[in-house]
Amino acid sequence: MALIKCENVSVGYEGQTVVKDLDFQIDAGDYLCIVGENGSGKSTLVKSLLGLKSVEKGQILFGDGLRQNEIGYLPQQTDVQKDFPASVYEVVLSGRLNSRGIRPFYTAVDRKTAYEKMRMLGIEDLSRQCFRDLSGGQKQRVLLARALCATKTLLLLDEPVTGLDPIVTAEFYELIQKINQEAGIAVVMVSHDIESAVEYATHILHLQETALFFGTAGEYQKSRVGRTFLGGGSND
Repeated sequence: MALIKCENVSVGYEGQTVVKDLDFQIDAGDYLCIVGENGSGKSTLVKSLLGLKSVEKGQILFGDGLRQNEIGYLPQQTDVQKDFPASVYEVVLSGRLNSRGIRPFYTAVDRKTAYEKMRMLGIEDLSRQCFRDLSGGQKQRVLLARALCATKTLLLLDEPVTGLDPIVTAEFYELIQKINQEAGIAVVMVSHDIESAVEYATHILHLQETALFFGTAGEYQKSRVGRTFLGGGSND
């Protein structure tokens, strides 16, 4: 059973349909990159997967025990996030809010999970530092640890390397791949960096009003769409 299955899904933004008739699925352990030009509906689709936007048509089905509120989410960076006046530990721990339910306090399990995720991402030594004093790359690691606190099965990352320098970007991609392969967590990443998407992802969903392509990264490289966007010419 797929973690998420989209059947004939159309999603819109401000009353306008931006992407329509989508059919694809995400299985346990997949690493799916959603690519496409600006305005192609990538972020709108992600918000629909999270339940932050309702679909106009079709349905999004959740399986394999996954609930919508158990998806770890790393949104696009905003200035508000960058100036968050809390410690690294507090930011990471806040990823446990959804699982806390009506309990007023964090449990020992919540705190243990927060430390485990910080250790996994190599930011344990930053736990007492103020989030807003960190570098861009450190902030993204903290927010990734926060997202990991919310899930055991699926991470959704919306343009996670925007604004990071090339070395930090490469490290971040390696980190995501490690989480996917070693922790067995499925990854869905929105990206405009098609070359890196093909290098790291198992599957590609290329959007442009509808799905131009959905399949494995290897199939994408051989496809007409893939060759066009990867600069290999458009001849069949």
